[in-house]
Amino acid sequence: MSEIHDLLGPIVSDVDAILLFSPSASYYGRFAEVDDVSVVVISPENTVSAAEFVELPLEFDDVAARIRYGIEGAIENDLIDDGDDLLCATKMFDEDIDSLTRVRASEFTHTGIYDLFMNSRAEPAVIRDVLEVAIELGKKGQKGKPVGALFVVGDAGKVMNKSRPLSYNPFEKSHVHVGDPIVNVMLKEFSRLDGAFVISDAGKIVSAYRYLEPSAEGVDIPKGLGARHMAAAATTRDTNAICIVLSESDGLVRAFKGGELILELDPEEY
Repeated sequence: MSEIHDLLGPIVSDVDAILLFSPSASYYGRFAEVDDVSVVVISPENTVSAAEFVELPLEFDDVAARIRYGIEGAIENDLIDDGDDLLCATKMFDEDIDSLTRVRASEFTHTGIYDLFMNSRAEPAVIRDVLEVAIELGKKGQKGKPVGALFVVGDAGKVMNKSRPLSYNPFEKSHVHVGDPIVNVMLKEFSRLDGAFVISDAGKIVSAYRYLEPSAEGVDIPKGLGARHMAAAATTRDTNAICIVLSESDGLVRAFKGGELILELDPEEY
């Protein structure tokens, strides 16, 4: 009878790199001296002092999304090559790594998720905080009812010049930032009304209730997406902002950059 390591050996043999997702120091220590294979740590912080590291701004409860982000980040930082065979070690059920997945980097379609966080004008933590607001709002809605919302993040001066107010701006003289729990409650409450939120690169909430006025000419978005998504795509084409949209109709959160849809996620998976 075959031994279990004979049956499972092909999963771990002949890989070009090992991607460790948020490993503990002791777990990483077992791999630090591995010969002939690159070991890349993907984690919110480099607490294990890994030589090859990719910052993970969100833990991504969906394992496939987490692995996709790690691969895109590792390729972007020249830590792996597009055709490499990879062994991805992740957490699924335990507090430490408990699952192994073998993938080829080229099998993952590039989504731009790493680019969204790390190559935008806005700080990665700000993008993360806005995504978390949109995700939570998508899960709970507003007083139990589905709600839509549009957050424009970064390049706030240009965005303000390309939009107009729909109502009094409650943040006009304030200096509040996204990520503050009290402020997040305010954002969720104001999301009931029309208009976009405008947020600076550093996370300051510049305005609510903004009507975006970019031209939609030449903007191509997937069929079925409405005016809010069209405005988001056009705004990111004409400015250096990114837009995060919560759809009232299907409940999905989408991110736009450079006029294109680069991220789509289901809040219930986070």
